[in-house]
Amino acid sequence: MDKVFDMHFFVCTNQRSGNERLSCGNEHGLALVTEFKKQIKDLNLNLKIRTNQSGCLGICDYGPTVAVYPEGIFYVNVQKDDVNEIITSHIINNKPVERLLLQNAKK
Repeated sequence: MDKVFDMHFFVCTNQRSGNERLSCGNEHGLALVTEFKKQIKDLNLNLKIRTNQSGCLGICDYGPTVAVYPEGIFYVNVQKDDVNEIITSHIINNKPVERLLLQNAKK
């Protein structure tokens, strides 16, 4: 069976209410989803890539989170300005963006 997607980006859009803990945020998450989709489409890559919003990924304390599969890589504190670097480094050059990786994050 052929794989459906070469890569799948899950962008957290969870919004906590009445809580002091950080959350990825619906508005910020949706802006990231839109930016990933736009930039990937504009590049016209020969890959099947899907980007969609997700519920809580369980690591909200690290800021806006993006999970990448099939690798199981988690990027944290992702900002709109980081999208181009993630696409260029991770998708095109097959090299994760070290500074945004969960294992390198500090609370």
